[in-house]
Amino acid sequence: MAKVTRDDVARLAGTSTAVVSYVINNGPRPVAPATRERVLAAIKELGYRPDRVAQAMASRRTDLIGLIVPDARQPFFGEMAHAVEQAASERGKMVLVGNSDYVGEREVHYLRAFLGMRVSGLILVSTSLNDLAAAEIEAWDARVVLMHARPEAIDDVAVVTDDIGGAHLATRHLLEHGYEYVACLGGVAETPTVGDPVSDHVEGWRRAMHEAGKSTEGRLFEALYSRYDAYQVGLKLLAGPQRPPAIFCSTDDQAVGVMRAARELRIDVPGELAVVGFDDIKEAALTDPPMTTVASDRSAMARAAVDLVLDDGVRTVGSRRERLKQFPSRLVVRRSCGCE
Repeated sequence: MAKVTRDDVARLAGTSTAVVSYVINNGPRPVAPATRERVLAAIKELGYRPDRVAQAMASRRTDLIGLIVPDARQPFFGEMAHAVEQAASERGKMVLVGNSDYVGEREVHYLRAFLGMRVSGLILVSTSLNDLAAAEIEAWDARVVLMHARPEAIDDVAVVTDDIGGAHLATRHLLEHGYEYVACLGGVAETPTVGDPVSDHVEGWRRAMHEAGKSTEGRLFEALYSRYDAYQVGLKLLAGPQRPPAIFCSTDDQAVGVMRAARELRIDVPGELAVVGFDDIKEAALTDPPMTTVASDRSAMARAAVDLVLDDGVRTVGSRRERLKQFPSRLVVRRSCGCE
């Protein structure tokens, strides 16, 4: 049986092949509703299937969006990846996901691989965008939207949360409970000091403490972002002589680890220790007690990132289109902070 072509669809629908292309690709020119219906009916009757490879070669793009995250095993990044996939699906795109494992070389590897596949664009969740990655993006003249963090290595389009404001909200809320001070679980020595969400969380904590006249000296503790690493830090911190009355954790995963350590040491949360996290992963509502945390609209952020990566106007020189979209943070109050 001969392969059905675009010419066949055009003949049956009584249109040009260009109009068939406009219907299939949703543009670049509008098609009258009646004409669109005739084309769609012809496609269905003939069983026509567009040749996506040929389309990609002609347009130099595929229906793919690349998404690079540090570690999709972490609930925050897993939920973010799912939100991006849903938003991309609404635009008729599919998503390829790569995990950098917080390693710059792996990030560059996925950048090269995805760009080599002629993806429509890249959404990059980077904790330390290095010069090599920035050079790779420039060499390919790639459409890249930075998400969650805005590293200073390149001046690019970004979708971010108000991390400083969110951490400030959480810390102030704990202080308003009357706790003598609030300790902070931050990142590690290698955490970038500029453009990284965890560094911004520490800055928000620091500002709230200073505004309340509280010292931060000796009250910031290093921890990796996984639950197990935070659990190990929590065991040492909570078993020591200077156990804090309240802890603000830079991520929910850290807070889960700290709460597990408290349970093992028979320290009541929130009776003897208040804990607040950041990210509002779905499991935050299921901890015991349910976790107070900071949330942002992940679905809206994902849609904004997908829209930006597909928006030709953002790349136009002199364009006044908004290149940085910052979403507000809000406090989700549950019981781990001491609220009933």
